[in-house]
Amino acid sequence: MLGRRSLLTFAGLGGAALALPGTTAHAAPAPAPSSAPPAATPATPIDLPAPTVRRTVGTVSLHLVDEDRQDPFAPVPAPRELMVQLWYPALGAAGRPRAPYTTARVADALDQGALLDPGTIARLRPTARLGAPAAPGAPPLLLLGHGRKGGRSNCTALAEELAAHGYLVAAIDHTYDAAAVEFPDGRLVRSVLADDPADWGATERKEISTRAADLRFVATELTTGRTPRRRAGLPCADPGRIGVLGHSMGGSAAAEAVRQDPRFAAGLNLDGGFFGSPVPDEGLDRPFLLLTTLADHETWQRWREHQRGWGRQLLQRDSGHLSCTDLPYAAGPGHLADHLPADVAAQLLGTIAPARATELTRTYVRAHFDRFLRGRPSPLLNAPSPRYPEISFVWSRG
Repeated sequence: MLGRRSLLTFAGLGGAALALPGTTAHAAPAPAPSSAPPAATPATPIDLPAPTVRRTVGTVSLHLVDEDRQDPFAPVPAPRELMVQLWYPALGAAGRPRAPYTTARVADALDQGALLDPGTIARLRPTARLGAPAAPGAPPLLLLGHGRKGGRSNCTALAEELAAHGYLVAAIDHTYDAAAVEFPDGRLVRSVLADDPADWGATERKEISTRAADLRFVATELTTGRTPRRRAGLPCADPGRIGVLGHSMGGSAAAEAVRQDPRFAAGLNLDGGFFGSPVPDEGLDRPFLLLTTLADHETWQRWREHQRGWGRQLLQRDSGHLSCTDLPYAAGPGHLADHLPADVAAQLLGTIAPARATELTRTYVRAHFDRFLRGRPSPLLNAPSPRYPEISFVWSRG
């Protein structure tokens, strides 16, 4: 069984597997006999659920360099480099192709780390159109962070939904943390994070500090117009309407970014422990939603005691740590269950159907940011709903 720290820290399936006794990143356990049907051919796409409104979503990837900051993880001194993917409301498809889920080399790395059949991640097919022209206006900005050893594509179905409803969503590959990051010049940078560091506290503080700085830098790039000026056709986000969210360690980084930066009006944590920051003992003075699959965790308890702004902790029944990501769609076709003990697979994926888990995540994330970035109150944030019986209220403030 995974320990709670491991479960709430690792978002990449490879990271979770590394936490298991007797497994490594390079050699998966021998597959158990399975009655599963044969895998589909590699060319068969695995469609992610389309947004719930019929609006074209565009996407582009950006290479950003923070010249004012040295990368704390780089093997030689160098400015911090990031790959960032944007999803945004578009004017139309205009003959643009459907975007790939990620690059071929990153997909291969994710397959290996996630213990999936080769070629599985590359089969995931988003809805967004590559380079579609952006709709005019200054949309609210949502910064989206991945979990430890995850990647910027991990929550594509969520990002596309938010973009279809009018948000500019920016997902960041946290370089040297993400499983693999491919830069435009062909460099492939893999994660350098230790799987079980001797000093978890110091390690998490460094990781969260770096992630929070990444979030703040990207927010500046996308709201001051510096990046849109260099890339014609990109929207410049409204600096008065910025939210931040993340899965697993990305959720902890979202909380720390809210603590540090008054520009972030609201935050959200998808099933992450509040590691590596003072947030559990200081709380936050702005709205923050915690959506969990575990009943409770000591960092969440401490946060509840100190939260000063509006707050909610909601529990999603029948779900696993990865249920809010796209990886459950790859798990079946990629025969993940053949490579993991049953109890670990259950903790990671739960028993909920992937489409229902996506519906729940999309619904409550959008309700939260619609309320605090657009002034649209929702009864979903005030009490349990018969439409979503899987969601229960653990704690409320405000």
